[in-house]
Amino acid sequence: MRENVQGKSGLFPWLNENFEKIFMVTGLLAIILFITWQVIYRYIITQFIERAGAAVWTEELSRYIFIWISYLALSAAIRKRSSIRVDILYDRLPERLQNISWIIVESLFLVLTGVIAYFGWGQIERLLTFPQHTTALRIPFLVPYLVLPLGFGLMCLRLLQRIQGQVRVCGPLDSLLGFALAAAIISPWYLADYLEPLPVLFGYFALLCVIGVPIAISLGLATLATIICSQTLPIEYMAQVCFTSIDSFPIMAIPFFIAAGEYMGAGGLSKRLLDLADEIVGGLYGGIGLTAVVTCMFFGAISGSGPATVAAIGALTIPAMIERGYDRFFAAALVAAAGCVGVMIPPSNPFVVYGVSSQVSIGDLFMGGIVPGILTGLVLMLYCYFHARKHGWRGEQKERNWRTLGGAFWEAKWALVVPVIVLGGIYGGIMTPTEAAAVAAFYGLIVGVFLYREMDFKSVCASCVRSCETSSVIIVLMAMATLFGNIMTIEDVPGTIARWMLGITESRIIILLLINVLLLIVGVFMEALAAIVILTPILLPVVTGVGVSPLHFGIIMVVNLAIGFLTPPVGVNLFVASGVAQARIERIAVAVLPMIALLLAVLGIITYCPSVPLLLVR
Repeated sequence: MRENVQGKSGLFPWLNENFEKIFMVTGLLAIILFITWQVIYRYIITQFIERAGAAVWTEELSRYIFIWISYLALSAAIRKRSSIRVDILYDRLPERLQNISWIIVESLFLVLTGVIAYFGWGQIERLLTFPQHTTALRIPFLVPYLVLPLGFGLMCLRLLQRIQGQVRVCGPLDSLLGFALAAAIISPWYLADYLEPLPVLFGYFALLCVIGVPIAISLGLATLATIICSQTLPIEYMAQVCFTSIDSFPIMAIPFFIAAGEYMGAGGLSKRLLDLADEIVGGLYGGIGLTAVVTCMFFGAISGSGPATVAAIGALTIPAMIERGYDRFFAAALVAAAGCVGVMIPPSNPFVVYGVSSQVSIGDLFMGGIVPGILTGLVLMLYCYFHARKHGWRGEQKERNWRTLGGAFWEAKWALVVPVIVLGGIYGGIMTPTEAAAVAAFYGLIVGVFLYREMDFKSVCASCVRSCETSSVIIVLMAMATLFGNIMTIEDVPGTIARWMLGITESRIIILLLINVLLLIVGVFMEALAAIVILTPILLPVVTGVGVSPLHFGIIMVVNLAIGFLTPPVGVNLFVASGVAQARIERIAVAVLPMIALLLAVLGIITYCPSVPLLLVR
């Protein structure tokens, strides 16, 4: 028995591999059930039980579980090195230097997590000395706050494991070089008495991004460097903000929407939506290509993610297009471009992030994304039709009539209910965006397990883990961006930039043109969610200064940055499509250029004709 425990298949190796996953699966399922119960309680239970009161405990408990699983999921993501980062320099380095760079990156990451774990324990000591209790459940505050020393302490452990493994890869000499370079990067922290805050803040952020440190960690380390070198804030503040910045009910919509897409995708949704789209447009020139675009629009109304849309729909449609004679690179480019619709048509994770960052109604942002999403889908369909007609690519010839359309619609009926739940619930005033997201996730789970019957216990667990890992990267990015943004606010960076730009010109047309160009450039090098949390507080005062509403600007920003999904080196849609199609990304990038031009035309309409994106916003 002892040998089995110590062996590879023993208990300890299993726990080492799955410790975080246990909490991620149970925690995510718990908060989905709690928030769904909150909605059911409010509208059903209270109708039958007098003086039932309000189920306020569900929201409070869900928020604290959400914070715990977000940081535990980041610990799991560390093992896979899954993060949002800039790989421009890394991709051009020889293998030896790439290996050394991981020593540098993970050593710097360890510094940040170690600092937060240490000062997080300081928060616990204060709460032990001066006990406080939560409002609804009356539990000691130190219970949720324990995530700071324990969660970030676990991250330290995982980073040490990664570094240990990397040392074996690099060897002693290269490992020492990596540690020395990491120490050199942070040497100004303990060598300089005082440095000006803004050069430190932006200089460190740029340097860390260039060398491949994840963007969220670059934000946190740049803030830490500024606090140490410029004494702008107490260093204990970092640990506190890591908790308070994500102790937010609206932010919880992000993991719920991601989970809804995961459940529905794993539960057989993609195939049924594809069959429905094929019945609608499959018989035309470019039929399977048109079908891919329409299916991406359907799937985008569930997943809220561009790369997820490309992966789910591309896996089915790209091989089908290639089999029917379509150019491989055109097929991959078309699905990659159509995947951009996934972040425009609600639900949309970028809209949630922008709404939280700018305090704009997420429901209004969702409604504002519908017309741009449909418009983008239509221009891509027109391009596909005429391009396919030019090359003689016809749709599959089979019987299509009202009966077959009705049959496909009936098969896809459960999937088509999701947008009704989300938009109807939010815009009908029945549910908040977070509640609608939780109900959509719960519904997706029921459909996948009991109605479509294509999910078992193992696939449910895998979907929960993927949802938590994906959302944790976004959540931690928002937490670190809050720290970074607070320094910028103290130094009046947004106000200075707004005054500078408005000093150049007060023309709304020129200001919007300059901002669009800036966003397009940023989108080439930075992932959309990172760009939103960093640039929103900077650019929002500028656009409001020329009379652009925060709602309209949010739509402009998301549509603009969605184009960045198609532009290397951070064009994630291109990378996903390249993997599915087994095609070189450079060739796909050339094939997608005409589609980018069409998306820029749509962006121009959305920017300068606000009545178009705001058509459905009451």
